[in-house]
Amino acid sequence: MKYQSTRGGCPEQSFEQVLLTGLAPDGGLYVPTELPHYSMQEIASWRELSYPELALKVITPFIGDEIPAADLRAIIEASYAQFNHADVAPLQSLGNEEYVLELFHGPTLAFKDFALQVLGRLLDYVLTKRDKRVVILGATSGDTGSAALEGCRHSDRVDIFILHPHNRVSDVQRKQMTTVQGDNVFNLAVEGNFDDCQRIVKAAFADQSFLAEDRQLVAVNSINWARILMQIVYYFSAALRLGGPEKAVSFSVPTGNFGDIYAGYLAKQMGLPIDQLVVATNKNDILHRFIAHNDYSVTELAKTYSPSMDILVSSNFERYLFDVYDRDGAALADFMAHAGKDLLSVPAARWERVAAMFDSAAVDDDTTCEVIASVKAENGMLLDPHSAIGVEAARRTRRDSAVPMITLATAHPAKFSEAITAAGLASPALPEHLADLFEREEQFSVVANSLEAVTDFVKSHARS
Repeated sequence: MKYQSTRGGCPEQSFEQVLLTGLAPDGGLYVPTELPHYSMQEIASWRELSYPELALKVITPFIGDEIPAADLRAIIEASYAQFNHADVAPLQSLGNEEYVLELFHGPTLAFKDFALQVLGRLLDYVLTKRDKRVVILGATSGDTGSAALEGCRHSDRVDIFILHPHNRVSDVQRKQMTTVQGDNVFNLAVEGNFDDCQRIVKAAFADQSFLAEDRQLVAVNSINWARILMQIVYYFSAALRLGGPEKAVSFSVPTGNFGDIYAGYLAKQMGLPIDQLVVATNKNDILHRFIAHNDYSVTELAKTYSPSMDILVSSNFERYLFDVYDRDGAALADFMAHAGKDLLSVPAARWERVAAMFDSAAVDDDTTCEVIASVKAENGMLLDPHSAIGVEAARRTRRDSAVPMITLATAHPAKFSEAITAAGLASPALPEHLADLFEREEQFSVVANSLEAVTDFVKSHARS
């Protein structure tokens, strides 16, 4: 399997090269040159597999023989042994063929664990094989940071720097990051929003001259292809439990950076029968406006009860647009050069393809709280605000009540007590392994909202 940049300006790469690169040198994102396609019969044959066994079936074609099968199996099994539910990604019913896929049973209580537990181990494997050290630089709107730190903090070959927007993540999200101890762990609170953090990271990847000659940056954000790859698996897992592939299913996905819903799009392209893919957003609704009205213009960022979705520029959307532009890297590069600057749309014929692939809805804070309260009253299930937005978007857009609709529950509700109490409910307790979280000592540095401030910090703290 080879990988190409969405901007078309650099040579094809291997899986290991993409793993260690993140952003392509031309500013694009790496995607496979082709996708594997599984027959209905092959998918059906996976129904009795455990989650790690299913993961191996789905991802092996993307890695090929670069990692021997036995080693890849050991990495996958060790990663998902850290989850506290036997099913890894269990399904819960809300009735009327409506389901919630719980993706928060990993060590940091968010769906990011599915990829980052694996990514940390993949990096250890490849860096040891190559006898290299790297610097991880990532930006988080809340959950990626703690999952990345948890997945990578044990690596002797990695220094990890995570940027988060100062005072714009939940208290639990912040504490999960800033209480992680380690000589190779650094948390930077940037005096800006998530888009600022993401912009700084992309700029640092574009010019890595601030690093020592024997170092390079590695991405843990969903610009790293391995993040997307591991998220494809739970779409297959959920569908198989509900009668797939003989029976089609639909998914509603709370999304800000488009990585999770893009994984669902890939699953569909790979042969999984998916009826609807619903993009669920909060007040920061650029994705909904584009899907519904062909409007990709950037507005002012709003702070909401669902901070992991407080994003205006969705980096992974470029991967999908690459297909919309028929894999014409030059045409896409021209479109992306205007993103965030103008009233922006795509030609009508291209937009019609987007609207045919996705449904979407934007849900405000008041409605989010109403859904949290009503689902708790009717089903006894407590949703976090992102998952509540997913449920509401599913209900607004659902076309066929006979097709199972699965909402991805992306985080544990205890991470977002502000929204839970605003819904009139008691603040949920943290799971036992995090019960003392607020007693742990925090360690982070507040830095200016500038590329220079961040790169100077990295340069002065990265180990030689």
